[in-house]
Amino acid sequence: MSFTGSASARAGFSRRSLVKLGLSAAALGLTLERTLPARAATRVVRIGFQKYGALILLKGRGLLERQLKPPGYDVQWVEYPAGPQLLAGLNDGAIDFGATGEAPPIFAQAAGTPLVYVAHEPPAPQGEAILVQKNSAIRSLAELKGKKIALNRGSNVHYLLVKALEKAAIAYSDVETVFLPPDDARRAFDHGSVDAWAIWDPYQAAAETTIGASTLVNGEGLVSNHQFYLASRNFVAGHQQVVDAIIAAIGELDDWANGNTEEVAAELSREIGFPADVLKIALGRQSYGVKPLSSAVVAEQQKVADAFLALKLIAGRIIIADAVR
Repeated sequence: MSFTGSASARAGFSRRSLVKLGLSAAALGLTLERTLPARAATRVVRIGFQKYGALILLKGRGLLERQLKPPGYDVQWVEYPAGPQLLAGLNDGAIDFGATGEAPPIFAQAAGTPLVYVAHEPPAPQGEAILVQKNSAIRSLAELKGKKIALNRGSNVHYLLVKALEKAAIAYSDVETVFLPPDDARRAFDHGSVDAWAIWDPYQAAAETTIGASTLVNGEGLVSNHQFYLASRNFVAGHQQVVDAIIAAIGELDDWANGNTEEVAAELSREIGFPADVLKIALGRQSYGVKPLSSAVVAEQQKVADAFLALKLIAGRIIIADAVR
């Protein structure tokens, strides 16, 4: 889910994506119905989601349930606080499919999780940032040296922190990382237990609007902040048409959401409890346009993995292309 680019370009992303992925969600539903015997639902697709993004909108609209019911699939939704926890669920067999930022699948693949990249969304570099309090004495990246920085370990902002420190010529070991999930990190940030917070939207927008948190740096010029759709290897092998149906449904949702920020914010607000005004800020930094991974995106993701290896944050080199559908 990314909102950058012109309206025509964004719509084109979705249309071209569905062509590449095969069919529209409706057509995929008919294909599934024809190729799998209609019966009472006996199979379950378990989808992990976070408090933001296309999947939570898909959950709220019930589109996927309608597409998968005729061929006999139920859909179960499992909420996770962040990408690393979601992929732990994928590894444990608790879910079959989910979405995360760029770093979580790298840590998961390095740990042996049998995951497969099935699609991605365009960059949204403004959708993550390193924040400081509005009255903080820290006004530049260089001043992070020796400071405590809260973040969710292995999440998309982990790579943002790596690149921000690199830009400021600060060694990763010269800051104190405090690994906390978003809600706990927000409390630590509010209470002054940490000096800075690396976080993504909508938590980022909420901190900016409610307590006036200041953006020290966002991802612009540093990271792409892609979102990836991932599934377990076994699920992809056994249910390829269902995976296609999920991605096509996301594309259909993208087409609706494109240009309807007010409605998207209202629906998200009902689903996750964040104020619609906060969500409109966050949505303005995002983009829509699900599509398959290109060789350029795979190469970019490989650079992220190699950067983590150089810092010894993962134990050995992984090959991203080995995990791409």
